[in-house]
Amino acid sequence: MVVFDTPSARRKLGVRGILSAMIVLAVLCLFSNTGWARIYIDINAPSIEKLKIAIPDFRNQSPDAASPELMNDLPRVLSNDLDLSGYFTPIDRAAFLAEDSGAMTADQIRFKDWSTIGADLLVKGAYNAIGQSVEVEVRLFDVFRGRQILGKRILGRKDDHRDLMHRIGNDIVYLLTGQKGIFLTKMAFVGTATGHKEIYLCDYDGYNVRQITNDKSIALLPRWSPQGDKLFYNSYKDGEGPALYMRDMVTGRTTKVSGRKGLNIGAAWAPDGQSAALCLSGEGDPDIYRIDLSGKIIGRVTNSLGICVSPTFSPDGSKIAFVSNRAGGPQIYVRDLKEGREERLTFEGKYNTSPTWSSLNRIAYTGMEDGRFDIFTIDPSGRGLRNLTSGRGNNEDPCWSPNGRYIGFSSNRDGGYHVYMMTANGQNQRRITVLKGEQTSPSWSP
Repeated sequence: MVVFDTPSARRKLGVRGILSAMIVLAVLCLFSNTGWARIYIDINAPSIEKLKIAIPDFRNQSPDAASPELMNDLPRVLSNDLDLSGYFTPIDRAAFLAEDSGAMTADQIRFKDWSTIGADLLVKGAYNAIGQSVEVEVRLFDVFRGRQILGKRILGRKDDHRDLMHRIGNDIVYLLTGQKGIFLTKMAFVGTATGHKEIYLCDYDGYNVRQITNDKSIALLPRWSPQGDKLFYNSYKDGEGPALYMRDMVTGRTTKVSGRKGLNIGAAWAPDGQSAALCLSGEGDPDIYRIDLSGKIIGRVTNSLGICVSPTFSPDGSKIAFVSNRAGGPQIYVRDLKEGREERLTFEGKYNTSPTWSSLNRIAYTGMEDGRFDIFTIDPSGRGLRNLTSGRGNNEDPCWSPNGRYIGFSSNRDGGYHVYMMTANGQNQRRITVLKGEQTSPSWSP
């Protein structure tokens, strides 16, 4: 895949003073009439005001009008990405007034028609499909000022057109927020489509699903490595207790990492990707241990009379949050690995489990309130507790996006359990998976 950037995407824009720059393989000097952007998104605001964006059908410039389906498919992918981001509201195409479908430059576009329907931004696109390849050109305009603020050309295979548009979507988000987009990330999860619990992968938006285990048993708790090249999961496929396996996502090779007597469950990657923490029960009550990637124990983290499970590392690797029932019901604790000090984190509710620590230093977990499970977030200091999913069925298994701006989780609000995503403040909750059976325990790739 070859990506062509433009001078406008590298020029300093008036978007919170942040340079919009992309690492590219080649530079294509196409667009020179761009200016300072009026529009920006403050992603740290308590409530983000969404920008209204119009994305009409892309113009087909292919010889003999080949691949006409891409006229709709390309903008549909981009529109879905921007909608799921929580920063944009795509405008219904039925509201479009403009008749400038062939226009691709600011002097050709009738911006008044777009401002009349409330558009803040306008995307114009065109593509040229030849054989199995497609070249896509996308231009983003500030409707109020009538100026182009981004121009991209990208070349790839037609079969990969979703990834091409995900790249464009990431560029738009980066331009307007200064933050990397999530549109090329993936989800791992547990699915029951075959009648067994197996591990599946999909794109972050639920597309391109593939089954990666065929244990015909019970597979659980997939966890991506920090580099995205490996995946931990548990399986009962050997007929004994839940052993810990590691799959190389490049070669497809799977190895058993820990198959000790008792539990070998809930492995959490250390931030450097060279070790992990997991729950072992071979010495008695389940406790948290550190292991290297060969399965060798390199340290014991907890030594409690109660049960200790579900570890998760802080972003700098200096602390581990985990679940313990030492005070009665399950609650979340934090252990400082250097000082050996443990402190209880959660006090609200009698049943709190499944902690996960974000790259932005916030902890999400599953808690029971009014007889239902919900997703909560809390600062590591114990302040800022928030219930993000109240009143919408049972919600469990939180996981963070790599940028810490989104949370994936499973919910039965539509009947069976499926994977959903939302922003870190609980807004824009959307269902992602639509497979047969149930889907639980999501893990978000880097």
